Amino acid sequence: MVVYSIIMFLAAAPMIKISIAIYQGKTNLIHDYHQTKVTDKAAYGKAFGKAMFVVSMTLLLSGIIGMFGDSESIAMIAVAVLFVGLCLGIAWIVAVQKKYNKGVF
Repeated sequence: MVVYSIIMFLAAAPMIKISIAIYQGKTNLIHDYHQTKVTDKAAYGKAFGKAMFVVSMTLLLSGIIGMFGDSESIAMIAVAVLFVGLCLGIAWIVAVQKKYNKGVF
């Protein structure tokens, strides 16, 4: 599980950095195609950054749980947290896209 935790930490680090940058207004990190109908870029960036932060924290939390041991139950909990968190984060991103871009695409 140590390797799993390292992978999660390495994946979470750039995601956290990107989510903070988007939250601070660097919406150019989001593909232009997903912003075609966005009028309020500042609010869109804050909302999208928060949703990305949920995904980032999910990766980090799953990696932390993985550090608790090598048992099968710990592995299942870490993967369950990862799955649920990613589903919530993606659902939040879709909600932000529908609200600010009038649709996902």
